Amino acid sequence: MTVNVSKDDHVRGSGPVTILVYGDYECPYTRALELVIMQLRRRDSDSFRYVYRYFPLREIHPHAQMAAEAAEAVSALGGPDAFWRMHDSLFADQYHLEGPDLEQRATATGVDMRAYLSGVASHQFAARVERDVQSGIANGVEGTPSVFIDGERYHGKRDEGSLRQAIAR
Repeated sequence: MTVNVSKDDHVRGSGPVTILVYGDYECPYTRALELVIMQLRRRDSDSFRYVYRYFPLREIHPHAQMAAEAAEAVSALGGPDAFWRMHDSLFADQYHLEGPDLEQRATATGVDMRAYLSGVASHQFAARVERDVQSGIANGVEGTPSVFIDGERYHGKRDEGSLRQAIAR
């Protein structure tokens, strides 16, 4: 099974290899992987592009869905740069994902707060989050983080050296 990147995906970088992650903003394992990807980007940013898809584990992470909707609202209102600032902020402090925390982070991205608050309150972006979830389910994702490299499921170690080796093929 191959996972393809779409024009609606959240993409960072433009290297020849694609690392696609289904993640959850409240998942400590996704956060650990994010830290590794950040290290890879610092050292080898031209060697891969990074794609993030939402896969909130709603049953065990009660704030993950709203955090994903907040990130998507920021993306819709502020574009890719605002999305990635929000994304990084959410993983920087997973213990503060309540509504006021999300609003503060959205404010820091510079988006129109009226539009943000309206969109989040009405769950305007829930369908976009659900699209990623359904894509994950269709691709065999059951937990987070789930990693795909160039469309193929990656089951190797998630440390910097192992991922660097996997994308260096």
